[in-house]
Amino acid sequence: MPSLNFLGKTYVQNHHLVVPHKQLVPKPDLSVTEKVSLHDNLIIQGDNLEALKALLPTYAGQVKCIYIDPPYNTGNEGWVYNDNVKAPLIKEWLGETVGKEGEDLTRHDKWLCMMLPRLKLLKELLREDGVIFVSIDDNEQANLKLLMDEVFGGENYISSICVVNNSKGRSDDMYIATSHENVLIYKKDTFKSLGVSLPSEYIKEYKLEDEAGIYRLQGLRKRGSNSKKEDRPNLFYPVYYDEKSDSISLSYTDDSKEIIPKLSNGEHGCWRWSKDTMLSRRNEILVKKVKSRNEYDLFQKDYLSNEGVQKRVKPKSVWQGSEFSSDYGTKELKCIFENNTFSNPKPVELLKYIISFSSHSSDIILDSFAGSGTTAQAVLELNKEDGGDRKFILVEMEDYANDITAERVRRVIKGVPGSKRKELQEGLGGSFSYFELGPAIEMDSLLAGKNLPSFEEMARYLFYTSTGEQFDSDSMVHTKGLEPTNSSDKDGATMPIKIGSSTHFEVYMMYKPGLEWLKSNALTLDMVRQLVKPEGGKRNLVFAPAKYVEDQTLRQHQTLFQQLPYEIYKLEK
Repeated sequence: MPSLNFLGKTYVQNHHLVVPHKQLVPKPDLSVTEKVSLHDNLIIQGDNLEALKALLPTYAGQVKCIYIDPPYNTGNEGWVYNDNVKAPLIKEWLGETVGKEGEDLTRHDKWLCMMLPRLKLLKELLREDGVIFVSIDDNEQANLKLLMDEVFGGENYISSICVVNNSKGRSDDMYIATSHENVLIYKKDTFKSLGVSLPSEYIKEYKLEDEAGIYRLQGLRKRGSNSKKEDRPNLFYPVYYDEKSDSISLSYTDDSKEIIPKLSNGEHGCWRWSKDTMLSRRNEILVKKVKSRNEYDLFQKDYLSNEGVQKRVKPKSVWQGSEFSSDYGTKELKCIFENNTFSNPKPVELLKYIISFSSHSSDIILDSFAGSGTTAQAVLELNKEDGGDRKFILVEMEDYANDITAERVRRVIKGVPGSKRKELQEGLGGSFSYFELGPAIEMDSLLAGKNLPSFEEMARYLFYTSTGEQFDSDSMVHTKGLEPTNSSDKDGATMPIKIGSSTHFEVYMMYKPGLEWLKSNALTLDMVRQLVKPEGGKRNLVFAPAKYVEDQTLRQHQTLFQQLPYEIYKLEK
């Protein structure tokens, strides 16, 4: 497979691995919820590379649908490359606004260096049946396609959708009045589309009805490519029709009429269905005499609904309509903010369309270039419409993360007076928790007693880093059933607290955010004896500042000790 080479690639190839794990600091006063939680809808303010890394302990392998709208690198966006990559070449780029074509000879290199580590972290957050959508225009579309082939695998490419967002075309373009942008779609592994609602022009074709419902007739002979007998010989076979009983079979009788698939030129063709399918779905088949050929042919009753659920179809490769236009997105935002100054917000219907065929009603949707917050509104609208429980995660690094991104979500949750849409007037309901990126969890800081993380932040970090598996704060259980801040033995030392179960370990942690505590506490034999004996071939894994127990004794109790803050790394089983 062809690979894409660009200036700086060798320095950012594995940069996502060394991005520091930063704390997620809750902001209750900016949230819309009774209890701020990482398991709520989330809006995170901060650099999206660092935010994605901070989300891994809780959301690695959990996100069903990712949508991102990164800078298109037009030269007019004023975006700045700021990733702290330790290489002289990259350091020359830091803090410099990326210039226009012809003015900045490394503009494409900078953009690709920015995107590569973010795409790698986004892939880690995706479920195995997940899918990612990336909006982009022609400035970087070709480069992005090659980059995503490399990160996600060319075999996981689904499509490059043409979204008509300006039907009149941009009159200031030099040669061609551009009227579209692209959405690249890649799956992680096993994604299956849920399909989209039938377009109105399709529904008009359903004019017939029987006791099973409304339907249209479709020829059962295969059309288009591979429709000749020699193309699919296993799909060429005779079907026998009994006029008296109005029934079909694959066995010849004296009273039956033979029907074979024929092309319009009279040559032998093939059926769309195999013999087994033909027999199992014979109740959907209608036999009609074609007057122009004076012979019988087979047709399928294609029903509009199945058990009350309307049929869905594959989305097309071109998406067009006023609901997908840039003007539509701008008007929507103006209904929420009268003095809207946000340029080119994505329309809600575009995101609803994407989410509707790529995820179920309880899935997680992530947007790490959140902008005006369209993705959150789309999720809330879909939940309102179908009673779903989808969850959104937004990341926005710019100063407007609170004033525009989060404020838009606050307003649509509570209601927008004067909106032309009734559902927005009433409010969509829902909640979200607002977080900011805090200091990094680093060994040097812990040893110096600086920026010490909370108990839960330390637990998230240790559990994911040591096991590579998802952390769930609800799974933290103290051996005596007490709260972490009060759990201590008779000598005043904090007891190990169970922070989760992994495939190979029951994970415990002894920790309080304080340098003196780190210096004066240790794992004792009495503590080890109180740990629940692990089952199923697992071991207890205990993080603590020190231990007063011999390794042989720990092995006898199926316990592995790791010292804080030194030994923070992923363990082999």
